[in-house]
Amino acid sequence: MSDTTFNEIDETETLTSYSSATPAAATNRKAITAPGAGTGRRKEAVARVRLVPGTGRWVVNGKTLDGYFPNKVHQQLVSEPFRTVGAEGLYDVFARINGGGVSGQAGALRLGVARSLNEIDTEANRPALKKAGFLKRDARVIERKKYGLKKARKRSQYSKR
Repeated sequence: MSDTTFNEIDETETLTSYSSATPAAATNRKAITAPGAGTGRRKEAVARVRLVPGTGRWVVNGKTLDGYFPNKVHQQLVSEPFRTVGAEGLYDVFARINGGGVSGQAGALRLGVARSLNEIDTEANRPALKKAGFLKRDARVIERKKYGLKKARKRSQYSKR
């Protein structure tokens, strides 16, 4: 039988705080810095992304990242793949985005960045990106309007008399 009881608690192993931040990549070798490209799609938006080794500069349709996406949530969403693989500030991002709305474009850019990181170094980056769910295309799109209905599912009001 064990000498420890339930009353003895190790004070050093208690959790101090929780974080929603993406954990850093757990690779033991130096990350490869080479150019790469990828295409991301979300809803009606399409993003063509090129990654070039550099200082972390973002150019999206000729604007900076915070100029194109003023919302901090979208900026964080787009740069998550870099934090996941631990490559923040190692690449310059050049992206052309067209179609869709702001949130669809941010999702498309994130998928494009993740795919280009995957193309650069599949062996090191793919497991972390795949586990975080960044390589999966979000297939949810707007449902088409059906004939005889006002919208995709909205019917006209029924009148008994």
